[in-house]
Amino acid sequence: MTPYGMASQSQVKSQQLWWQSGIIYQIYPRSFQDSNADGIGDLQGVINRLDYLKWLGIQAVWLSPIYPSPMADYGYDISDYQGIHPIFGSMDDFDQLLEEVHRRGMKLILDLVPNHTSDQHPWFLESKSSRDNPKRDWYIWKDALPDGSEPNNWLAMFGGTAWEWDETTQQYYYHAFLKEQPDLNWRNPEVREAMMNVMHYWLKKGIDGFRVDVMWHMVKDAHFRNNPINPDYQPHQATVDQLLAVYSTDQPEVHDIVRQMREVLDAYEERMMIGEIYLPVHKLVTYYGENGSGAHLPFNFQLLNLPWNATQLAAAISQYEGALPEYGWPNWVLGNHDQPRITSRVGLQQARVAALLLLTLRGTPTIYYGDEIGMQDVPIPFSEVQDPQGLNMPDKNLSRDPARTPMQWNASTYAGFSSEKPWLRLSSTYRRLNVESEKDNPFSMLTLYKRLIDLRQKELSFTAGDYIPVYSDQQILAYKRTHENAPAFLIVLNLTHRPAYFKPEHDAFKGTIVLSTLPEEEGQEVDSYFALSGDQGIIIRLH
Repeated sequence: MTPYGMASQSQVKSQQLWWQSGIIYQIYPRSFQDSNADGIGDLQGVINRLDYLKWLGIQAVWLSPIYPSPMADYGYDISDYQGIHPIFGSMDDFDQLLEEVHRRGMKLILDLVPNHTSDQHPWFLESKSSRDNPKRDWYIWKDALPDGSEPNNWLAMFGGTAWEWDETTQQYYYHAFLKEQPDLNWRNPEVREAMMNVMHYWLKKGIDGFRVDVMWHMVKDAHFRNNPINPDYQPHQATVDQLLAVYSTDQPEVHDIVRQMREVLDAYEERMMIGEIYLPVHKLVTYYGENGSGAHLPFNFQLLNLPWNATQLAAAISQYEGALPEYGWPNWVLGNHDQPRITSRVGLQQARVAALLLLTLRGTPTIYYGDEIGMQDVPIPFSEVQDPQGLNMPDKNLSRDPARTPMQWNASTYAGFSSEKPWLRLSSTYRRLNVESEKDNPFSMLTLYKRLIDLRQKELSFTAGDYIPVYSDQQILAYKRTHENAPAFLIVLNLTHRPAYFKPEHDAFKGTIVLSTLPEEEGQEVDSYFALSGDQGIIIRLH
């Protein structure tokens, strides 16, 4: 390859893989588009909306699970890894979706849930049928302690103990999530082989990659030692946080499995793997694997978890940049199906600033459906709550339903999502916050996202350039994106509602505002000292 410094802009872009230069868009299929009037989104619905994603500038579509499932955890409890749940359509519908995605020059990423299956999966039904069944060791079975209690103190993510007693075989099985989601025993080579075969099945069909659910959970401590008590636990937190999951997650042997998965992907051309990993940065980056033999993109969730504070974010971004191995490509995400929406965490105006941050940082951004139109968490009355996390811990307001409501397409009944009542209620604001009303509004969130994506995809400094921190204080976060073959940009973000003043001590510059959350100021020339309105973010092309 030609070194970047000697290459043209088009050459550099061609050297990048699609998952480095493009933008990933997460679709929660139940909530994206209903095509058959049952109030639940489906694959034909996704097909019907692909032109919108192409218009927006999306490179890759990531689908949350669409496999057969009893839906105890809305598809993350899989009963058949090689099928399509009838509510989403058929395998023919999937094949058509894949073809239509590729026809538009986009890529398709599927969710893979390898840590656990449904308790209705044939593997588990066999495993629990008797202690000497050949698949008994495919799951994690343990005797009770002498007093009859659970094998250890591990807790489930959705509340209560992580052990479920099976009366028939007189043992406990382990489930990190619901009791309907028994964990597979990844120390068993047969389990590994079966799951690698699942990956081959979909890769041969032509999908472009996997987002691997709870990657850091897949291997447990061989001795099943008790987890230590968390001294910082607060009553508002999920009950699982009462303990530190040092023995139930992130075991050293997990990296062998991730490497095996990567070998499967590497047998195909330009396929990729995202890992869902909620760990501190120094542990997160180990999932890139030795010499880049692990996940292509271990999900970086810092913008989901950190306080919306300029100095803290500036430190976190630099810490992440500094921790990345030389072969590690960065990535950023503002929202997903498990977390409150960005608008509900920082407010509608700051969500615009957050969009600038997401789409100008170095690395691959992932957009959660609806964030581009400013969708907010929808209050779901308790009688309508469906998420098991919300139902099992009702006093903690931890339901994920508010961030999973139907996509708001237009101002018609049910927002153009369906002709019938949707599975979750819509926001009361959908008649003014929707794709159709925002598409031609120069001041809308959607227009901001569209322009940001267009700028990002056009400029080498954003897709392949360096990140250079410039300045941060209690209000402002500023950094440059530079590439020796392209114009440099300065991004200045005011993360507060009050006016702020930007005057870096050691950095004189001149430039033109090419994009602002206040479009009225675009085209203005600025130099080393200027004022920002509250909730303002600007991108300056440097002279």
